[in-house]
Formats: sequence, C-alpha cells, structure tokens
Amino acid sequence: GPVVSCAVCVLTDNNIPDELIKLVNDSKKLKHKKREYICKLVKNISGIKYMISLVDCKEIDRVNIFNATLKTFKKSVLLLEKKLKCKSDIVLIDGNKTIPDFKDHKQLATIKGDSKIFSIALASIIAKEYRDNLMIKYSKKYPKYLFEKHKGYGTKEHIKLIKKFGLCDIHRKSFVKKILK
Repeated sequence: GPVVSCAVCVLTDNNIPDELIKLVNDSKKLKHKKREYICKLVKNISGIKYMISLVDCKEIDRVNIFNATLKTFKKSVLLLEKKLKCKSDIVLIDGNKTIPDFKDHKQLATIKGDSKIFSIALASIIAKEYRDNLMIKYSKKYPKYLFEKHKGYGTKEHIKLIKKFGLCDIHRKSFVKKILK
C-alpha cells in the first residue's frame, strides 16, 4: 500500500482540550479505537488544521521508502499552507532528517518525535488511521489478501498469502523481493 503522511498545524490562539492533550501519544502505542476517537475529536477543533498526502507503491518502488516518505512530508506541508492557509513558523519532522529542497521553511527533525511532540504525535495518529482505513477499502478490491486484518504490514499471514497468490497492484515490489525468492 501507499506511504501516508500528515501535516498538522496547531494554531496558538486556540485552546486545545486537555482531554486531547492527555490522549495523544505515538500512534504505535495506541489501539485503533483510541486513535479513531482522537481523529473524531480533532475534526471538531478549529485550532487544529491538518492535511494528508500519500505516495503509491509504484513511486515507493521507484524512489525508495525513505524518499517517498520525505516527499509526502513536503506535499502535506505545502497542501496545508495552500489549501488551509496555515503557515507555520517551523516544520517539525519525526525522524533524523529534514526535507531536502525545502530551504524556505525552517525545519527541526526530532528522533522519536511522535512520542515527544504533540503535533507530530497527532499527525502520526491521523496518518495511521487514514492508511488503515484505506487498506480496509483495498481489502474489498483484493479480498484474498485480508488487508482488513493486517493492513498490509509484513505479518506471517500476509507473507503466506503473498506466497500463495503472488502480488497484487498495491504491493510494494521493493519490499517483497526476499519473500518471493
């Protein structure tokens, strides 16, 4: 499936509910129901704006996962600025690399930023929920792969299904080379 990123802009002149601040954490540490609830809360908060972008599997295979991820980061920020008129003072990035060719934006990369910085954690939650829901939709088109269960991650079950049925259009060929040998 695609790589999905989200840019979040938290407006400083709006109060963010304490409940949301307490709930938000690294998306990998939260169960689906909690992530889903957080996403519902965010939709009703005028002080939080976000934009999601994705890169499909063909582009991931062409440029690699790292470059595809940086591409979605940049795309999300630019969409947030253009469509929602939300320009931030600094772009906070989860990881140890900033976005290349983005010199007109001040950037700060933070390792494990999704467990340290509210806006990065929130972006990771929104992106994960969006991607998981997208994979559930893909499961209707490709039912034999059970994407609704494993969301496209390399579980034992998913690997077994790839070996049985081969690849479908949304598989990242660069990720499954070893599996298919």
